Amino acid sequence: MMTIETLEDLYRQACEIELQAFKPGNVSVHADGHDMTVDDFRVSAKVSAPHIANPNYSLGKKIYYAIKATRDKVGCNTNLGIVLLCAPLLQAAFLRKPNSTLRQALHEVLNNTSIDDADWVFKAIVLASPGGLGQSSEQDVSERPAVNLTEAMRIAADKDRIALQYCSDYKDIFDFGVLRYNSRLTRWADANWAAVAVYVGLLSLYPDSHIERKYGDRFTLSVASKMAMVNQALQDSDNPDQIEPLLRRIDAEFKSEGINPGTTADLTVATILTVFLEDQISNSSC
Repeated sequence: MMTIETLEDLYRQACEIELQAFKPGNVSVHADGHDMTVDDFRVSAKVSAPHIANPNYSLGKKIYYAIKATRDKVGCNTNLGIVLLCAPLLQAAFLRKPNSTLRQALHEVLNNTSIDDADWVFKAIVLASPGGLGQSSEQDVSERPAVNLTEAMRIAADKDRIALQYCSDYKDIFDFGVLRYNSRLTRWADANWAAVAVYVGLLSLYPDSHIERKYGDRFTLSVASKMAMVNQALQDSDNPDQIEPLLRRIDAEFKSEGINPGTTADLTVATILTVFLEDQISNSSC
C-alpha cells in the first residue's frame, strides 16, 4: 500500500510536469492564457492534494473537497477535470491488493461508486462552474442524482471524454496515453516532451470536450489537422526542441480564437500520474 504522502507527492509532480509541457492553446510555463496563470495551477495542485488523497474520504468527498479548496484559493476552475480523473486513480493505488494491477484496482473503484459519490461530484461540478456546461435532461448536476457516479458518467460519456473514462476503465489513458508517454520518454529521455506527445496525440485523434462544449464542432477539424501536423513533426524528430517555433505559432493561433483544449490537458495529467503510480507499484514489487 502506498503512503498518503507518496500519493500526494506523485499527484503534485504529475500536475507540475503537465505545466512544464508546451501544450498549444493551454496554460504552461511557456505561455499563460484564458485569464489563468501557471501559479493558479500550481496553487490548485498544492491545495487539492491533501483532499484528493485523503483516505478518510469517499471518492465523491475527495473530489468535492479538492475542488472546494481550489475554488477558495484561486477563485476559478483550474482543475475540475484533473481532480475527476486523478481521484479514482489515487484511490485505486491506495486500495490495490497485492498482485493486482493499477488498472484492475481502478476497475474495482469505478464499479463500486455510490449515489452519494454522485451527489458530492455534482456539488463539485456546480461549485467549479465549468464553461459551457449547460443543462441535461437526464441526471442534471443541479439536481439530486438517482444513480451512482459511474452510471451518471455513462450518461454523459457521449459528450464528455472525462466521463467516458469512468465507463471504459480509462481506456484512453491506459491504451494510448501511457504507451505514448513511455515510448517517447525512452526515446527522448525528457518527461516534459513525453507529456507534449501525449497531449498532441490525443488531440489529433479525439475532439476536446471543453472546446466542443464552448464552440460545437466549429474548430474540430482545424484543431485535429494542426495537431496531426505537430504529431508528425514529433514523430520525425530526435530533438523535439526544434519544433518549439511551430508550437508557439499554433499556441498563438489557438489563444487568439479562445481555443483551450482543457480536457486533453486533464487527460495528460492523468496519464502522467498513471505512469508514476505504475512505476511505484513496479518498484515496490522488486
